Amino acid sequence: MTYSTYIQQAPSSFKLNQTPIADAPRRDEQALAQAELNNYIETQAEAVAPTQDPLTARDRRIIGEIIEVEPESVRTIWIEGGITVWVQFVNGGRLPFDRDWFTKRVQQVKATLPETPLERNERLSKELETACIKFGLTYGQIDWLSFSTTLYLNRHRVGFVGYNRANQWYSRRTQLGSSHTSDSIDAAIASLGVRQAVAA
Repeated sequence: MTYSTYIQQAPSSFKLNQTPIADAPRRDEQALAQAELNNYIETQAEAVAPTQDPLTARDRRIIGEIIEVEPESVRTIWIEGGITVWVQFVNGGRLPFDRDWFTKRVQQVKATLPETPLERNERLSKELETACIKFGLTYGQIDWLSFSTTLYLNRHRVGFVGYNRANQWYSRRTQLGSSHTSDSIDAAIASLGVRQAVAA
């Protein structure tokens, strides 16, 4: 008796799964390891060169006031060719403005936009830190509601400084003593008898 065998070849469009089932867990581990490595590299890059937002909350409020949008919707701005100010939004859109017109509007809005308590405290904190570096002082914990703190020179208390509601710096030697007011923190610190540190 004769037997015949019929063999049919698969069409050329048929793609055989080339990955053996045993290799699948190894590929998943490799993908996880690659994702972990990528995450590590991003973390290290951020630690070495952190990306800082060039716009403050006040900047966003000013821009929002000028172009009549919510401040949180503004991502960044830049000047192109010294002529055009571009405003980039969080949703990806952008708008162009004439630089001279935009600059004038910024000055107008700045003059009328009141400072928030947070912005005030940030500004005063920078002034305090700059003055303490000039005079070689350190300061204690800041009372943010009244913006006041204790100043120290070589761990010895020199006095107290703060900022009052009349928008003036004040200083006093003792906590309950009389205050001396001035228009600058440098003058307030000098009234405590402290002189600027001399560079050696």
